[in-house]
Amino acid sequence: MVVVEPPDSRGLRDISIGGTKVGSAWSLRDLRKVLVRLGWPRDMDVEDRASVHWREADSGTWPDRAWRRRMAMALTMAGLLGSMALLAVVGSPDAVGALTFAGRLTGVLLMLLGGVQGLAALAVRDYWGKRRWRLSGALVLTGAFIAWAFTTFLLVLWLQEKEYTHFLFACLPLWCWSVWAMWLLIRAEAWRGTPHPKKFAAGVAATTLLAAVNLSYSAVYQPVSAPVLFSLKAEFGEAWTDTELDMVHLPLILHVKNTGKIPGYIIGDHYWVRGLRAGLSDGTEGLSERRKAMEQGDGDVKLLFTRAPESDTISAGLFYGAGAWLAPGEEYSEEKLVLMPRSAGYDAIEAELTVEMMRKDRGTVDAEQFIVPHPSWRKDQGAFYCPPDKCGIEYVAYRARLRHGNNLINVTRRPVYVTSLWGMSPSDSSYTAFISSSPDFRPETVGHEIAAKDENKRERERYGVASFDTKTVVSFVELLKAPAA
Repeated sequence: MVVVEPPDSRGLRDISIGGTKVGSAWSLRDLRKVLVRLGWPRDMDVEDRASVHWREADSGTWPDRAWRRRMAMALTMAGLLGSMALLAVVGSPDAVGALTFAGRLTGVLLMLLGGVQGLAALAVRDYWGKRRWRLSGALVLTGAFIAWAFTTFLLVLWLQEKEYTHFLFACLPLWCWSVWAMWLLIRAEAWRGTPHPKKFAAGVAATTLLAAVNLSYSAVYQPVSAPVLFSLKAEFGEAWTDTELDMVHLPLILHVKNTGKIPGYIIGDHYWVRGLRAGLSDGTEGLSERRKAMEQGDGDVKLLFTRAPESDTISAGLFYGAGAWLAPGEEYSEEKLVLMPRSAGYDAIEAELTVEMMRKDRGTVDAEQFIVPHPSWRKDQGAFYCPPDKCGIEYVAYRARLRHGNNLINVTRRPVYVTSLWGMSPSDSSYTAFISSSPDFRPETVGHEIAAKDENKRERERYGVASFDTKTVVSFVELLKAPAA
């Protein structure tokens, strides 16, 4: 005899023969399919009490609401697939290209969680169907919990600075979906039928805790165990005199070496060669520029018989160039030749080299984009064009997108850009490098971006930007003694 059990909470009715369950049905049509598969005739009379026994409900009782069940199935599967995609998008860049072991481990973990979401999406059809697999409900509930935990973590990171990012359009809907899915699955006791449910729940909780600790650590971790060490040198070589032109030829050797264990990007560099003229004093006023020296902590200007020197920029320019990077132990040297007339009347010649470096284990710069110069005086440079009467100085801008070494930071923060400006007037040269979140370069806002000390300082600390500087001075009188070439 075929026994049709009463409908469960979802409207599904189990079918058994001889005390053995042989299937289940949502409707009378579904019942006939099961019976035909077992060898019963298609036109079997299901009302024949000698063949079919209906328990607690007759053949007309089929309370399944198919549209509601299919809608819940579609929404659950869509949310799990969306969560899987979000985990893959966030985790894959770190899994294959993170600059630290912790970053790669985080990326692999997110990819594994994305794989669990994919399995949960496959189990949705069985859970909202006839539940032939005992673990389907627990797996779907685990997937909803992973989605809730991950989106909650991303939102907590975002709330730290509340910066606009397009990932919010994916994160917020998924968080709302995960709350709905967990409420629905917990109310339906989706874990029922799972072997050893307490052990399963303990395993999920332990795995979630370890994942949360790892994600939290990776989000706040800054690799600072190895310090950044760069060695700079600016040295004058042996000068010689051109007797025909009455000029002094002075070689200048510039050198930089990464003496530490961390590779670094050069986001800006510059060198100057200046001629110094010191104003004389009879010494009756005591040490010159005393107050200024004490305010600035500059001992070089506390002189008894001279005042703070005036300077002329003789030569200036870029050294290695923005966008280059040095591996540990790598070095770069360049020699410049400085020419000046013997009658220049300087007291000393000073050379200065400045390099700004960013830790390569904290983030990456789009080097191909960063090495492209954008002269401000050329109209074909678009947003970089700025006539001198408007900007007051002509400059060349280098600008590129900056991505953090941890992709969790990238998706919860608005994009940031590194900009290096090399400006030059008829009498001097200058440069500055800064990090800002302005998506477009606008010359009229450059001053405001540089002045935004809080943002610039925060981003420089986040990406490990450090400045290095060195100077050297030679007496001009000694240069006049240089032998003829």
